[in-house]
Amino acid sequence: MEYYMEFYKEHMRHLLFPPRCPFCDKVMFSSVFLPPELVCASCSGKAEYVREPVCKKCGKPLDDERQEYCYDCAQHGHSFAQGKALWVYRGAVKESVYRFKYHGRQEYARFYAGELVRVYGSWIRSCGIDALVPIPLFRRRQYRRGFNQAERIAGEVGRQMDIPMYGNLLVRVRDTKAQKELNDTERKNNLKKAFKITENKVQLEHILLIDDIYTTGSTMNEAAVELKRSGVEEVYCLSLCIGRGYQEE
Repeated sequence: MEYYMEFYKEHMRHLLFPPRCPFCDKVMFSSVFLPPELVCASCSGKAEYVREPVCKKCGKPLDDERQEYCYDCAQHGHSFAQGKALWVYRGAVKESVYRFKYHGRQEYARFYAGELVRVYGSWIRSCGIDALVPIPLFRRRQYRRGFNQAERIAGEVGRQMDIPMYGNLLVRVRDTKAQKELNDTERKNNLKKAFKITENKVQLEHILLIDDIYTTGSTMNEAAVELKRSGVEEVYCLSLCIGRGYQEE
């Protein structure tokens, strides 16, 4: 009976608030007799998934399978244990994330999270993750945007995997510049002491940081530094999408 109730509620949600395809943005109407779809058939192959070979540290795609680490991880140490990413940040994925962040397409988060769980759910379990923590926005930027895109994704991943998500555990105390506008040295200094822990969660030993886009790792690294400073044993990273090569976003 519980299964049918969930099935009914799911379809009612789709009928009353039909989601949009995250790649073409068309409204997705569902049938009562079929499971609701979150992406249209013609767009199901548009996203470029991250494939091996990848950097052993951050998960960034590599052009040479003989490489172990990308340029950034080879040049700079990171405080997080390991990172993974779902898609390569270009084409249809890039356009989808732009609409998600700047055009308020928050319904995309459900599909994003579903794919993250499908591809990396087993890895998340194997890491023994106690909680999910989204990369925070500075309060003024979040107010203008209306929501934190990383928190929406993290919330959906947590709901689907039954893992608690702490949206306020980490806050951004400095309004930093966009990383893509800076050079290597500026990126590193830009995020120094940008994050702060708001409460002591001593029971948390393994945390998964979640963000929408991974570039050089500076953001994830500084967040991991603050979390480990507070006593977290290991910090892992999961991003919706990631660039190829050096300083790409």
